Amino acid sequence: MKYFLTFLMLMTGLYASAQEIDTVFLKKLIESHPDLFDHLLNHPTHNEVQILYTQIDRDEHNVPHFKSYSYRLNSKHYFYPASTVKLPTAIFALEKLNELKIKGLNRNSTMITDSSFVRQTKVTIDTSARNGLPSIEQYIKKILLVSDNDAYNRLYEFVGREEINQKLKKYGLNGTRIIGRLAIGDGGESARHTNPINFYENENLVYQKPSQFDPNDYPMQLENMIMGKGYMDNNDKLVMKPFDFSKFNVYPLADQQAVLKRLLFPEVFPEQERYKLTRDDYKLIYHYMSMFPTESKYPHYSEPEYYPAYCKFLFYGADSLATINPDIRIFNKVGDSYGFDIDNAYIVDFKNKVEFMLSAVVQSNDDGIYNDDKYEYKTVCLPFLRDLGQTIYQLELNRERKFKPDLRKFKFSY
Repeated sequence: MKYFLTFLMLMTGLYASAQEIDTVFLKKLIESHPDLFDHLLNHPTHNEVQILYTQIDRDEHNVPHFKSYSYRLNSKHYFYPASTVKLPTAIFALEKLNELKIKGLNRNSTMITDSSFVRQTKVTIDTSARNGLPSIEQYIKKILLVSDNDAYNRLYEFVGREEINQKLKKYGLNGTRIIGRLAIGDGGESARHTNPINFYENENLVYQKPSQFDPNDYPMQLENMIMGKGYMDNNDKLVMKPFDFSKFNVYPLADQQAVLKRLLFPEVFPEQERYKLTRDDYKLIYHYMSMFPTESKYPHYSEPEYYPAYCKFLFYGADSLATINPDIRIFNKVGDSYGFDIDNAYIVDFKNKVEFMLSAVVQSNDDGIYNDDKYEYKTVCLPFLRDLGQTIYQLELNRERKFKPDLRKFKFSY
């Protein structure tokens, strides 16, 4: 009987998460705050905004049930996902370690990256680590704390392009593809090749990951993959042609929140559909997702270059002067590039027992030129995400809940 009740609770949670998404509520909410959202409402393309907001209600057993609301959500309308692709890649790196089941190989093993193809680079040290050596865990910390590009690239190389995309399909993320490194102009043949990597326990070699080649293509035809009126090429020359995103990563907002939901609430998924992570793996991700950069010792990030809200777009707008609410923690992954700002977040207020999921993307590129580093992040995108997060938070503060959530699972010492 006990197992039947557990199964019933899981199925109820899954049913709630699969219910039809309300498309009216957020539209009315945004229109009711013209002082905050007039720029968006009056912009010809609504600044490419898409929003997915999910309310969470716990039952008497603390099992979460979900109700989602969307605004202009469209998985067929492309936006550049930037650094948000780092979260699934980090998850898959931990999964790969667990699936290999090699004695002496773990996320703290020394990870020495070699090179075997044009433009590949080697890594033998990591000065941000306590012991000065690179590892899967250290790369994950840097991804979650400050969205480090090199850390993502190393995990992309470890998992391999083909395996990343196989895992995306395994978890039903059929609208997503991850096909390249970030911030190094990766593409074409170089993106298909990933580096050989050696792992050590102390000085003993415990695993050799060979170089790999992915022969597969991952074609996707989405609207909005050709944008703007011009772009700066690799020689910093202006080309007056629209910019083509058709060979870039794809990661729609619904898939982003699905990844986060499976990560945060594995209990609502059947065991065979959960990530292959250990309890300590989950704790590592939760801890560093919600930690502010300035709270970390290894790696160490100091002000003024880094500050608490550095990677908190929703609610704080990545404002270096933001007043941090000590009762709130944000478990999230952001991205910003080509004028797009994205945040995929789970926001928790431990004092008031509030929790909700909010994912949003917004773009501003007034001159229509890409690669010129002239985007209105600070004047349009980040204020929008701040105001959106705080508007939803105020709504959640006043929303009645039959059962208060037990949020101890997400509370850490920093």
